[in-house]
Amino acid sequence: MKVLMNKNEMARTLERLAYQILEKYENLDDVVLVGIVRRGVYLSNRVADILFEKTGRKVIQGTLDISLYRDDWTSLAAIPELTASDIPVSIEGKRVILIDDVLYSGRTVRAALEALQDYGRSCSIDLLVLVDRGHRELPIYAAYVGKQVNTAKSEQIDVLLEELDGIDEVRLLPQ
Repeated sequence: MKVLMNKNEMARTLERLAYQILEKYENLDDVVLVGIVRRGVYLSNRVADILFEKTGRKVIQGTLDISLYRDDWTSLAAIPELTASDIPVSIEGKRVILIDDVLYSGRTVRAALEALQDYGRSCSIDLLVLVDRGHRELPIYAAYVGKQVNTAKSEQIDVLLEELDGIDEVRLLPQ
């Protein structure tokens, strides 16, 4: 196991990503942060907190469960645990920033894009990920990337979050 990011590095990275959002969108009124269940939700909360700290303005936030939109859900060994999505506004005409922990094949993002269609037609959708590990199977990229990591397909990236795991850390695990 190799630690790619510790708690301080994760905090600095999320702050940098929040600043990049502020550089692109001076007015956050039409921005909606949407965290992909599970870890994307916690990362979205952290980015929203940083944006509030820097601007004094709350950003609209939502959560998105993509379980039933996955192209592999019928082949999963376990029945997917469903969580209610909660996007408190129509995304019609909004600038959505979809947030997840790791970008790998692009299939999770594809499912999220499909799920977002149920909430309206946004003006734009950007993707923010803490780690991009490559090996895309679909033509999907992240506009905001915390860390680019070259991995072998056999390796695994684990993002541990204090809210779920009691520790903030990004690990590279050999398989």
